[in-house]
Amino acid sequence: MFDHKSHHFLFRCLVACCFLMGLCSHAQPMQSCDSLIKVGVEAMQRNQYIQSLELLTQARNMAAKNHWHKQEFLAINNIGANYYSMLEYGEALNYYLEAYTIALKELDPTQEMVVLNNIAILYSKEKKYDKANEYFFKAYQTARENKDNIKVGLYAMNLGNVANEQGDTKKARAYFTEALPLLANQPMFVVLAKIGIAECDLQEGHPEIARKNAEELLRTTKDLDFNDIGISLSIIIAKSYLKEGNTAMALVYAHKVFDRKPNLETKIAVFELLSEVHFKNKSFAQAMAFKDSILKANAELNEIKNGKLFESSKIKFEIQNYRNEIALNETKLANERKIFYSVLAVILVVVAFIVVTLRNRSLKHKQNKLIAERSEQILALELEKEKSDYLLLEKQVIEKETQALLEQERLKNELELRNRKLSAKALYLSGRNQMIEEVLSDLSHLPELSKDASVVNHIKTLKDHLKTDAEWDSFITHFEEVNQTFLNTLKSKHPGLTANDIRFISYIYMNLSTKEIASMLNVTAEACRKRKERISAKMDLPENVNLYDYLASL
Repeated sequence: MFDHKSHHFLFRCLVACCFLMGLCSHAQPMQSCDSLIKVGVEAMQRNQYIQSLELLTQARNMAAKNHWHKQEFLAINNIGANYYSMLEYGEALNYYLEAYTIALKELDPTQEMVVLNNIAILYSKEKKYDKANEYFFKAYQTARENKDNIKVGLYAMNLGNVANEQGDTKKARAYFTEALPLLANQPMFVVLAKIGIAECDLQEGHPEIARKNAEELLRTTKDLDFNDIGISLSIIIAKSYLKEGNTAMALVYAHKVFDRKPNLETKIAVFELLSEVHFKNKSFAQAMAFKDSILKANAELNEIKNGKLFESSKIKFEIQNYRNEIALNETKLANERKIFYSVLAVILVVVAFIVVTLRNRSLKHKQNKLIAERSEQILALELEKEKSDYLLLEKQVIEKETQALLEQERLKNELELRNRKLSAKALYLSGRNQMIEEVLSDLSHLPELSKDASVVNHIKTLKDHLKTDAEWDSFITHFEEVNQTFLNTLKSKHPGLTANDIRFISYIYMNLSTKEIASMLNVTAEACRKRKERISAKMDLPENVNLYDYLASL
């Protein structure tokens, strides 16, 4: 049988399932989005720009749809990095600016600094130093506000490099000097800062100082490939030798740059340096040859850029197609979602119907249970009433028994009182008779009175009166009225007793002594004792049983 707890449990299970489905559906896409960004960045690092842009665009759409600002920022920023790698700086700048807007509105200063630095590098590449300075300085200020010393040092170096490219060596030196202590725990970045200072020395007309510092760094730096440190130092040393007039050593270090496989932009800079050295040596043919190399390198660079532009256009076209596919997929997904919601609505209706049915069953069960409980309560009350009636009846019976006992006790006390009165009257009669007998006996023994016939007649009359005293008869009658039950029991148990025997027994029952009984019967005490023994024998009493005790037990 279901009850309301079962309904609540079922409902909670349904809500929990929906919540967990929502959680899973939320956590899984976010994890998928992060995975897309990671794989897209790895593809970019392998120069697989088409694949990278497809993955990052997919991640961007997913993040924008779900309002995952961090993932959206990372996807857009890396799309810009793809275009930067393909030398399409304008397109890269557009994406960087879009990423910057998201970082500014939704994210913390860390992401803001990253994209500001990327934007500044783009402007620096396009020789737009004012804009480069503006964004490098914003990144620098943000890092200072957040007390991120390493980032402050890095952005200070970037500002120093732009200042060097603009020829403002004083400002450049100040930034590099500021960066050195902040990057003390980052030895490779310290080397880059020192290279910037050497560039300042070279531009300020101190080629020997610049060269010696560069040569020292070239000897002591472990990783010369890091950020093209070896190439930068070799170029500074070659330019320093050129300014010092040592063209031979300038040529040596200029050619060392080629050993490190520089990119086309670096090659053009080295070709210009070699052309300048040969002009100074008056080797015009070689100088012109390097000029031709510069033209050839520029043409190759333009060709690469054009190829990159074509590839970029192709990628844009493919991305547009991809977006179209996404739109179609989203339409299809929307239709599937509608179907899902319809099915879910049907399920909810069925579940609601089941819950309502179970609830009705539960209510009916509760009503039946309540009726049963009420019936039990009524039965319990009836039983309680019967119990109360029984207790009341029992109480009445006890009261009646108590009243009967009290009445019995009252009658007993009344009987004892009457017997005490009878005993007192018997004693009084006994005493009076004894006194009269004593007086008569004394008078009989007087010689003077014995001769007087009149006195003798009076004495004889008194003695006759003692034997026939009506008061004794009245006493016996009264005793029989008071002790009728005793007498009836006695006669039933001992039918052989005579009236005189019963009269004698009555005196003993009243606990009169032998002497008192003898006085009342006008016999001697010895005669009274013998009569008592005779009556005991007549009643068949054992010798060890006292007659009074036996009579009291009746």
